[in-house]
Amino acid sequence: MPVIATSLLLILAAYLLGSVSGSLLLGKWRGVDIRTQGSGNAGGTNALRTQGWKFALGVVLIDVGKGALAAWLGLRYGPAEGPLPAAVLAYAMAVAAAVGHIWPVWHGFRGGKGVGTLLGGVLVLWPAVVPWLLPVWVGVLVFTGYVGLASVLAVTCLLPLAWWLDVDNARRAFACVAAALVLFTHRGNLQRLRAGSESRFERVRLLRRRT
Repeated sequence: MPVIATSLLLILAAYLLGSVSGSLLLGKWRGVDIRTQGSGNAGGTNALRTQGWKFALGVVLIDVGKGALAAWLGLRYGPAEGPLPAAVLAYAMAVAAAVGHIWPVWHGFRGGKGVGTLLGGVLVLWPAVVPWLLPVWVGVLVFTGYVGLASVLAVTCLLPLAWWLDVDNARRAFACVAAALVLFTHRGNLQRLRAGSESRFERVRLLRRRT
């Protein structure tokens, strides 16, 4: 099989893998569709708010795991040479898995926001940045209570890191695409933040107003 055909099939496989939504898969076993509850999003945060921490943990493990698996498959089975060598293909497959999570073919193209799946790809392909991203995410979350804002700021930190750490072009492209995807999927959260109507995750917020 030609190298380019192999690469395209692997990217398609990553998209289909990403389309397996953790919350919707586990929700079928429980008899619920969390897209009809809470914020209507099929992600880990809404799963936690509507179904509890055990359900949410399963969701996160599946969603992060499929991003990690897609990236690993790219490294393992990607061609050594050609227009998309394995190192580059793996990033493309991590993005494809995130796209599948956001617009899952198995679930009517209504999925989550892609952060967990992107994180899975980062854990395999660029683990050195995780110690930078995690404090940003945790810090913003515990001081503001805004999960969406924490996710946006953490992922967009990939952009300055990509240039500051002087990485290759594949990682820089991944950083740009990941940031663009997360900004797009969180556009509603950002609009509500500007309007002052975004909901907070009060249980983890440190600076709560005492009444």
